Amino acid sequence: MQALDRVARLLRFSPVRLLEARDAYALWAATYPPQPHNPLMEVEQSVVAPVIAAAAPTRALDVGTGTGRYLPLLASAGARLVVGLDLSMPMLGHQADEQPRVCANACRLPFPAGSFDLICSSLMVGDVEDIGAWMREVARVLTPGGTLVYSDFHPSWSREQWRRTFRGADGKRYELSYFPHSIEEHLARLQDHALIVRTIREPRLSGRKAPVVVVFHATKPGSPVLRGRSANHRQDSSLAGAQGRSV
Repeated sequence: MQALDRVARLLRFSPVRLLEARDAYALWAATYPPQPHNPLMEVEQSVVAPVIAAAAPTRALDVGTGTGRYLPLLASAGARLVVGLDLSMPMLGHQADEQPRVCANACRLPFPAGSFDLICSSLMVGDVEDIGAWMREVARVLTPGGTLVYSDFHPSWSREQWRRTFRGADGKRYELSYFPHSIEEHLARLQDHALIVRTIREPRLSGRKAPVVVVFHATKPGSPVLRGRSANHRQDSSLAGAQGRSV
């Protein structure tokens, strides 16, 4: 009888389905809240938020914005223009605020050079195989003297064999694939594009010995370009006009 019960349990077991990023986010969007909803995101934001506040940006871009978790923080830091960019239109469609949103590829940012004085990105680069291509675009659209702050899943995820899973609106559990990157790879790509590393943080969760995320804070060399009010207004209007564009 015990053997039959065990067979029955095995037959009822449904394995977690592995999805590519675009398919996963399309499913996850309906239940993905626009605020930290697990301890990993909370500890990541506790490190990133002070960097954003200290930078006091005027034009800010959130790459991989999802449902817009960081957009209110960027606005509260003083940015008069805040743009959220994501490859997933379903994620963008669930944002609760009115900030401009752009559907585009992080490795082909649809903005002129020097458009933003702060770029942030939360746990997005795990979805990018070639972070050099992303870093090249970041360096291009960042103003001289601008700030980059972004996070990635810590390399310990590979060693510990942790997985990214979520439960969809259908009640089923899914696994989201990602590309692991070493800290050395991040540093090499930052150096390739002349971005100066200011700090690296590796926060841990209570009860876990290994770090769960790594946060990089870097700046682009040079002095900020001073623009007249009319020039700023024209550029802000141009960038805001990208709202809803699909690239």
